[in-house]
Amino acid sequence: MLVDSQPDLTVIGEAGDGQEAVDFVAAALGTDRVPDVVLMDVRMPRLNGIEATQAILAAHSQTKVIVLTTFDLDEYALDGIRAGASGFLLKDARPEELLEAIRTVARGDAVIAPSTTRRLLDHLIADSSNDDAAPADAAHASPTGVAGNATSPGQVPAAASNPWENPRLASLTAREREVFELVGRGLSNAEIMSELFLSEPTVKTHVSHILAKLGARDRVQAVVITYETGVVTA
Repeated sequence: MLVDSQPDLTVIGEAGDGQEAVDFVAAALGTDRVPDVVLMDVRMPRLNGIEATQAILAAHSQTKVIVLTTFDLDEYALDGIRAGASGFLLKDARPEELLEAIRTVARGDAVIAPSTTRRLLDHLIADSSNDDAAPADAAHASPTGVAGNATSPGQVPAAASNPWENPRLASLTAREREVFELVGRGLSNAEIMSELFLSEPTVKTHVSHILAKLGARDRVQAVVITYETGVVTA
């Protein structure tokens, strides 16, 4: 198996549907078999991937979930992010992309398929102004794997000439605002380091402070907030 071929990664279990995934994590609590990362298919029988993600994160919020989907704007992927997944990746992603995604979320960062980040977030933010729709029933069975925890994005505010006047952003320092905007534009820590001529520890510290000040669970939620507040626009 691809993941098991890596010296730093180990597959500790597989599940045929969402309920099996939830049961696996529940049974592993208190042992060394609780997964760090889950690769989660969204279309499964009994319990779909969105419901399974919610249940797993409710039981063990330290586990990270990566949602796998066939389509780049599958509504299940949107619901997966809302449910607290730390990332979203297409099933046809290259092997090296999948492996890097697992390592990235294990480090505490978030992953969204690069080719669809902007469209996914446009859709997510547009939908946040309406009542959240319940995910449809699962369509077919598929193995699941395991990544994050959840807060739903708030209502999209009216456009402002200066998004930094938004009270949600008032506590950010000038440098944190720069980092926050670059995070919203999809830059990695390494790219932010290059853009702002900062060291890696400094960038990580800024991102950590930003998440804490905004009450964002992870980078995905921070990106959503950049769209909600108008710091980043389509």
